Amino acid sequence: MKVSKAQAAENREGIVDAAARLYREKGLEGVGVAEITRDAGLTHGGLYRHFASKDALAREACLRAFDWTITPLEGLDAADADGDPAARLRALVHSYLSANHRDHPGDGCPAAALATDAARAGPEMSEVFAQGVERNIQRFMEVVQGDDASKRAQTIVALSSMVGALALARATAAGNPALSEEILATLRAQLAPLGGG
Repeated sequence: MKVSKAQAAENREGIVDAAARLYREKGLEGVGVAEITRDAGLTHGGLYRHFASKDALAREACLRAFDWTITPLEGLDAADADGDPAARLRALVHSYLSANHRDHPGDGCPAAALATDAARAGPEMSEVFAQGVERNIQRFMEVVQGDDASKRAQTIVALSSMVGALALARATAAGNPALSEEILATLRAQLAPLGGG
């Protein structure tokens, strides 16, 4: 049965979206083609009509995963967020370093979920990952106060700290939940001064 161009495009998008989520949940080596296509509602044979290889899919899925943004400010009144950059930054830090984000890697930050995998996957994946990290830096800089050079430095310190904290919190959550919570709470407190309090 012939598939229309529109349906083929929709199928391709479904595969990329499924892969982006599953890779964040299980790692680049923790999920196979069959699971990705099944999650997208397709057969695994169809994947290779859209992608030259599993690596090509992984690179595109990683880039798609970086469409996730740390800028939605859960629990912060929009009026407060617009009027107070410090409140926006604090809310962003608290949202990122939350138990909810820790417990749902498939819906969260690809940097915290895939950094080690990306480092091992070779230069092409590293390039894609670097593009995504740079996009996150640019987004985060929008809520950091100061001149451009200091904003970039503060952003890199904050993002690196948050990614590391989230990775450690995830790694310790099952074995020592109290330590996991302590890591998140400590980093929230340490990074709050960046937002003015």
